[in-house]
Amino acid sequence: TMLPLLLLLLPAAHAIVKVQYRPALTQSPPLEGLTTASTFVLDQPRCVFEQYGNADIWLVVALDKAASTFNNTAGPGTPETAFQGFPDTVPAYMTLNATLANYPCPKPAGDITVLRVGSETSCAQEEARPTCNGPLPGPGPYRVKFLALEGSEPVAETDWSVPITLREAKSPSSISTTDRGHSAGMIAITTILSILFAILLAGLVAMLVFWGKPESVTVRRYNTHHVYDQPAARL
Repeated sequence: TMLPLLLLLLPAAHAIVKVQYRPALTQSPPLEGLTTASTFVLDQPRCVFEQYGNADIWLVVALDKAASTFNNTAGPGTPETAFQGFPDTVPAYMTLNATLANYPCPKPAGDITVLRVGSETSCAQEEARPTCNGPLPGPGPYRVKFLALEGSEPVAETDWSVPITLREAKSPSSISTTDRGHSAGMIAITTILSILFAILLAGLVAMLVFWGKPESVTVRRYNTHHVYDQPAARL
């Protein structure tokens, strides 16, 4: 009669503890590139898993629609959670494993306390690196959570984050050139008008110089003949 009761209590003994923490995009200090077309930046889970000193802490990245169905018992580094299958055959992958030594509490002065998700490009296609922190394949939205494992046993987890949407990269063909063409046309028109204005101004100056020159005066010189009385002939 005790066996059924023990079977009921056994799953409860291995229940995963829900810690009161929700991963979020970094807000302080303000960062440029908080979200890009393939990455985003999270706060590190400092002072969150202090009761699990022997645990490995993993980040789970899931499609928003698949977060609720993620299997916590799926081990990291397996085909079920490999980055290289995300998101076509793997709806959620596990990456950025760490220990409490990586997340000391309280935070030492000067410590970097952020995680950039999607920053590794070298292992994105490398199947031997299933826990690769590779570039995210699209704008999402995504949800993330931290999961603590002792060995292969999940012991604690955070809440899922709110949906995180990345920036969408535009292809060159989709970028409108209307404004650029308009600006080039305006530059050409402005140049032509400037040249015409310079020609007009030069003509105006020449005209003013011409009309302002005094008329030439012809000076006629007349020879003045002085008539002297000739002395009278002597008789």
